[in-house]
Amino acid sequence: MTMTPANSNESYCTFTLALDVTAGGLPSEAEIAKDLESNDANVKKLALKAAIMAMLGGEAMPRILMQVIRFCINSNDKQLKKLCMLYWEVVPKYQEPTSEELLAAASGGPSVQRKMLPEMLLVCNALMNDLNHPNEYVRGSMLRFLCKINDAEILGPLIPSVKSCLEHRHPYVRKNAALAVFHAHKLHGETLLPDGPELVAAFLEQETDVAARRNAFLMLFNENEDLAIDFLARNMDDVGKYGDGFALLVLELTRRVCRRDPSQKSRFVRVLFQMLSSTSPAVSYEAAWTLVTLSSAPTAVRAATLTYINLLNGQNDNNVKLIVLERLEGLKDKHSKILQELLMDVLRALASPNPDICQKVLAVAMDVVTSRSVQEVVNVLKREVQKTVSEEASIEGKGASYRNMLIKAIHGCAVRFPQVAESVVHTLTDFLSTDSGMQVIIFVRAIVEQYPELRAPLLAKLVSTLEDVTSNQVFCVCLWILGEYSETADSITDAFNTITEQAGEPPFILKNAEKEEAEKAAAEAEKAAPKIVSKNVVLADGTYATQTIYSEAKTPVHDSVNSLRRMLIGGDVFLGETLASSLTKLCLRGGLCPEMDPLALKAMVAKSVLVMCGVVKMAEVTIAAQRTSLSDCQERITLCCRALIDPKAQELLKPTLLEGGRARFGEFLKILKDKEAKENKKKESDKEITTQADDLIHFRQLKSMAVQAGDLDLDDGSDLARATGYDNAGSLLSSELSHVYQLSGFADPVYAEALVTVHDYDIVLEILVINRTPNTLANLTVELATMGDMKIVERPQAHTIGPLDQVTIRASIKVSSTETGHIFGTIVYEDAATREKAYVNLNDIHMDIMDYIRPASCTDEVFRSMWAEFEWENKVAISTSIASLLGFLSHIVKSTNMTCLTPHDKTEKGSFLAANLYARSVFGEDALVNVSVEKKDDNDGKLAGYIRIRSKTQGIALSLGDRITSVQRGLPETVKAQ
Repeated sequence: MTMTPANSNESYCTFTLALDVTAGGLPSEAEIAKDLESNDANVKKLALKAAIMAMLGGEAMPRILMQVIRFCINSNDKQLKKLCMLYWEVVPKYQEPTSEELLAAASGGPSVQRKMLPEMLLVCNALMNDLNHPNEYVRGSMLRFLCKINDAEILGPLIPSVKSCLEHRHPYVRKNAALAVFHAHKLHGETLLPDGPELVAAFLEQETDVAARRNAFLMLFNENEDLAIDFLARNMDDVGKYGDGFALLVLELTRRVCRRDPSQKSRFVRVLFQMLSSTSPAVSYEAAWTLVTLSSAPTAVRAATLTYINLLNGQNDNNVKLIVLERLEGLKDKHSKILQELLMDVLRALASPNPDICQKVLAVAMDVVTSRSVQEVVNVLKREVQKTVSEEASIEGKGASYRNMLIKAIHGCAVRFPQVAESVVHTLTDFLSTDSGMQVIIFVRAIVEQYPELRAPLLAKLVSTLEDVTSNQVFCVCLWILGEYSETADSITDAFNTITEQAGEPPFILKNAEKEEAEKAAAEAEKAAPKIVSKNVVLADGTYATQTIYSEAKTPVHDSVNSLRRMLIGGDVFLGETLASSLTKLCLRGGLCPEMDPLALKAMVAKSVLVMCGVVKMAEVTIAAQRTSLSDCQERITLCCRALIDPKAQELLKPTLLEGGRARFGEFLKILKDKEAKENKKKESDKEITTQADDLIHFRQLKSMAVQAGDLDLDDGSDLARATGYDNAGSLLSSELSHVYQLSGFADPVYAEALVTVHDYDIVLEILVINRTPNTLANLTVELATMGDMKIVERPQAHTIGPLDQVTIRASIKVSSTETGHIFGTIVYEDAATREKAYVNLNDIHMDIMDYIRPASCTDEVFRSMWAEFEWENKVAISTSIASLLGFLSHIVKSTNMTCLTPHDKTEKGSFLAANLYARSVFGEDALVNVSVEKKDDNDGKLAGYIRIRSKTQGIALSLGDRITSVQRGLPETVKAQ
C-alpha cells in the first residue's frame, strides 16, 4: 500500500518516527521502495523516515539503498538531504561474508576481509558533488556530516575536496573543513592525512575568522601539541583578539602541559595574566582558576582573587555569584592573608538583592576578619543594618532575614574582638522594636554578661528604649537583664521607676468603661475593612492590565496605654511572672546598696507587692479554666512576695535569686564558647596531614623470601582491607549489605535481589536476576512502579537469559522530597520452550528516610521561630526498655541522624529531661524534634513522655515519626546498660 500524505503542504520532517509507528506500524520494504519513486518530495521524506526507523530496529532492507541513490541523492530539497545523511549513517556499508569465508576462517584460514558494497562508490561520488557544491551551506553541512563517518574507504576519495574547502571564501565552510580534517586525522592520520597538522598549522596562520581559527587550534591541540604551543608563542599578544572559544582552548592546553611538565609554567604565565582581564566572564573565570591550580605564589593568587571579586561584583547572574563565592571559600582555607587584604571588596557584594548570596558573602568574610579590619567591617555591617529599615529593602525581600544575618555577623565580631562591642551594641539596641528584636536582645544579654565595663551605659540605653519594645518575648528578656545586672542605687531606681511606669497601676484588668471603649474601637476597625478597587490601565508597551488597590484604614492606637501594660491586660501570664521576678531582684539588690534611701526602698517593696497582686488577679481572670498555669503563677509570685516581706525567707532565697540565675547563664555562655572552640579545632584538625609523604609503603608481593612459611606477616591481613575499605564492621561492605533487598523467593523460577544505592536526589537499583530453570527466558523485563515522590527515569531493558544464567539490570529513580517511598514491581518473561508468558511478583523496597537526613545546627531563636511556624506535627509516645535519660536521648540522636541543640551535663542526675533536636534533608527541608521524657518513681523506673516532630511538610514528619517508633523498641544491649 502506497503511503499518501494527508496534507501535501505539511512539513513531514516535523513528524517523529515513533508517531508513524503508532499510527499503523512500519510499511514493508517493497512499499518503501515504491514510495521512494514518487515525484512528491513529502512522500519521499516519509518513506525515507520509515526506512531509517526500520533499519534502526534491526531490519536490513537491502533494496532501499539503490532506490535512495536513484531518486533521493540528487535532490535539492534541504530536508530530504538531511534525511539522506541520516540514512548514510545507519545503512550497512559492507558486504556480508559468505558461508565459505566464515567456514574457512573458522578452520584456521585467513580472516574474513570486509568488502565495501559497490553502491557505496555512487554514494561517495554524491558526497563529493556536495563537497564541491557552489552553495556554501551545502558544503558546510556535508563537512559536518563527514565528522560522523569512520570508514577510511569512504573518507579517502573525499580528502582532496576537504582540503580544498580549507581555502573557501566563506568562513562557514572553512570552520567545518577544519573539523573534518581533525576527524579524519584522528581516525586515519597515518594513511589518509599524514600532513594534517602541518596543513592546519599553515591554515591557522592565515585564518581570520574566529570560529575557524578555534576549530583549527582544536585540531592542533589534540593532534600535534608542539605546533599548537609554537603558534601560541608567536601570537601571545593577540590571543585576546581570537575569541572566547580560542582562549578557553589555550587555558586547557596550559593546564595539560603544566600538569605533565611543571617546568613549562613560565611559558604560559604571561598569557594567563593577560586573560584575567578578558571581557568574557567565562575566560577570566577559567584563567583565574587555572592560575590558582598551577601556582601558589602570592602575586598569582592575589591576581586570581581580584578577578573573582570583579566577577562577583560585576555579574548580575546569581548562579555566577554563588560559584565565584565557592571559589573564594576554597581560597580562604589556603590563602587567608590575601583575602584579608581584599575583604572590603568582598563585602561590596552585600548589595545583591538575593539573601542567599548575602549569607554566603558573610560566611566567607567573617572567617577572615582580623583586628586590623574589624572596625571597617563593623561599620559596613552597621550601614547595611540601617538600610534594612527602609521600605525598599522590605520590598526586595531582604528586610527581616537579611537583618538577622547582619546582627549575627556583628555579634560574632563583638565576641571575637571586644574593642568593637561598645560601638555596635548601642546601634543595635535601636532595633529592639523591629521583628529582629529577639536576636538583638539576645546579643545585648550576652554582651552585658561578658563585658562588665559596658553594663552601665547599656542598662541606661535599655531603660530609655524600653517603651518602644512591642514584643512580649523581647520584653521578658529586657526585664531579666534589668533585674540581674542593675547593681548601683541610681541604676536600680531608674530601672524600677521605668518598669512600674510602663506597667501602670494595678489591677491589670479592663474596667467596664475601658472594655466598652475597646469593643467600640474593635467594631470601628472591623467596619473600616480593607476596600479593594480594581481598574484597567494601559502599560507603557500599549498592553492592558488590571490594577488592584487595597485601601485599609489605620487601626486606632491608644497612645495613653504603654506597651507593657497592654501586654499585661492582654493576659500574658508569663510576662507577669517575669515582671514580678525582676521587681523582686531590684528590691533585694537595693537592700544591698548602702547609699539606698531606706524609705524609698520600703516604697519600692510596697509597690512591687501591689504589682504582683495585680498580676495574680489578672491570671485568675485570664486563665481561670487552666488551673495548672494559674497555680504555677500563684506559687512563683507568692515566693517573690515572701522574699520581700519575710526576713527569714529573704535570707534563704536571696542567694538563689541574685546569684543563681546569672551563674547559670554564665555557664551557658561558656558551654557555647567551648562548643564553638571545639568545632574550630575540628576544622583545623581536618586540614592537618594525616599521612606523611615520606611514610613507608609496603608491597607484600615485592618482598624478599625473608618471610618464610610459618612466619607472621604483619601486613598480610590489613593491606587488602585498607585498599578496598572493607576493614571493619561499619565499613563499606556492611553498608552495602544493609541495602540489599531480596525481591523474590528461592523457589521462584526467577530469583531477584536488588542493591539500592542512594545518591541524594537519585536512587540506582542494580537488580541481579538469576534464571533457575533449564530453559531460555526471552524478553525478560523488570517492570517497576513507585509510590511517593519518586519517578522512574531509566526503566530496565528487556534481556534474554540462558538456562541457569544470570544478568544484572540497572534502573534509575529520581527523588524529589523526603517522604516514605515504596518501589514495587513484577518480572515478566517468556519461556522460549513453551512460548508462554509468566509473571513473578516482587517484594516491595521500603526507602529509608535516614538516607536523606543530614545533621545540622541552628540557633535557639531560629528553632523557636520555625517551631511556631511549622504546621505539621507528629506526636510519638515513648515506649522503651531503656532506663537512662541521657542514654535514651543519645540513642534517638544517633538513630535519627540529628543534632542535639540542648547542652546537657552528663554528671547531673534528675528525673526528667527535655531536649531539642534539629536536622535538614538533602532537599533543604527542616526537621524539628522535641524530646520530653520523665523517669517514673515506681519500682520499674521506666521512661515515659512524648517526642514531638514538626516540619513544613507532612511527609518528613510522618516518616521521621515512623523511624523513631521503630528504633525506640529494639535497643541494643549496650544502650540498655547505660
